[in-house]
Amino acid sequence: VDALLPLMADGRLLPYLDVPFQHASPRILAAMKRPASAENNLERIRAWRAACPQITIRSTFITGFPGETEAEFEELLAFLTAARLDRVGCFAYSPVDGAAANSLPGALPDEVREARRQRLMALQEDISADLLAAKIGTEIDVLVDEVDDEGTIARSAADAPEIDGVVFINDHFDAQAGDFLRVRVVDADEHDLYAELAVGA
Repeated sequence: VDALLPLMADGRLLPYLDVPFQHASPRILAAMKRPASAENNLERIRAWRAACPQITIRSTFITGFPGETEAEFEELLAFLTAARLDRVGCFAYSPVDGAAANSLPGALPDEVREARRQRLMALQEDISADLLAAKIGTEIDVLVDEVDDEGTIARSAADAPEIDGVVFINDHFDAQAGDFLRVRVVDADEHDLYAELAVGA
C-alpha cells in the first residue's frame, strides 16, 4: 500500500483504499489472527493521509466476536472516533461452517452482537455526516451512473459502486451513463452528496 500512495497523490491511481481492519482491541485482533494493532493502524492512516490528502479510506468491522467484552467494544468505538474513516461497513459476528472461531469460548447472544453493530454504525453515521458536510461548497468530478425522473445519479472518486454513497444532481437530465461531470456540492447527509453543475462546466 505504501508504494501505491505516491501514485494516488499524483493522480495516476484512484485514491481509494479498502482495508479490512476488523477490530481495534489487541486481544480480539489476536483471536481473529489479525497481525496489526489499533495504534499501528492509526499511524498508518495518518501516514496515508499525509502522503495523499485526498484519499478515501473504507474499512469493515465485526462486532460481537466470541469473548468480546464491553470494554473491548468501547476500544473499537474509540478507534473509529480517532480514525474518522470515510466509509465503514460493519457485521455482527455469525458462525461460519468450519471456522476456527466457532470453537472459541464466550459466544455472545445475537441481540448483543446486533446491538453493538447498531451502536457502531450510529457513531459512524455522525462521522460520515461531518466529513461529507465539509465537502459543501467544493467542486468535484463525478461519473454518471444513471439519469432518472428526478435528475442525474453519479459517483465521486470516494464512492465505490453499490456499497458507498452517491452524488445526486437534481433536475439535471442532460447526461448519460459514463459521462464525467464537474459539479459543486451544495448539500450532504450521512451517506450522499447533493450537487449542481459547476459554473462553466
